[in-house]
Amino acid sequence: MPRPKPAQFDKRKVVAENRRARFEYSIETVYEAGIVLTGTEVKSLRFGEGSIAESYAEVTAEEVWLVNSNVPEFSHGNRFNHEPKRPRKLLMHEREINKLHGAVAREGMTLVPLSVYFNGQGRAKVELALAKGRKTHDKREAIKEREWKRDAARLMRDRG
Repeated sequence: MPRPKPAQFDKRKVVAENRRARFEYSIETVYEAGIVLTGTEVKSLRFGEGSIAESYAEVTAEEVWLVNSNVPEFSHGNRFNHEPKRPRKLLMHEREINKLHGAVAREGMTLVPLSVYFNGQGRAKVELALAKGRKTHDKREAIKEREWKRDAARLMRDRG
């Protein structure tokens, strides 16, 4: 009997997406993690501002941190505004954190954020992937495969 596929996360409003990550890395497993934010960070994200293009996650002492993500300062924030590039703590179960720590330490894998979004209950979440970096020849293969699928779809559409 085939193993059931895990349910996709119910994304309501995607704020930031790391589209390059799916090309640069071969993704093994995807996790959903909560993110610890201050008030002005939440307001900035609700306005659709924020970037995770060059960010990554790291596991340190039973905690997971999102490093180098950019949430710009809130325009109407006063002296209580946040620092845009501060490391942000991610909220995950202890068992998941232990799995991630083992995979990163032993197997040389990387934690890459794929997207930041608000779920159906209005909570900010990060879609985090356990991934392995692709070599240049693997990237070329991915490009060839993508172009072949595009051409095949075009042929099927034209010929009916």
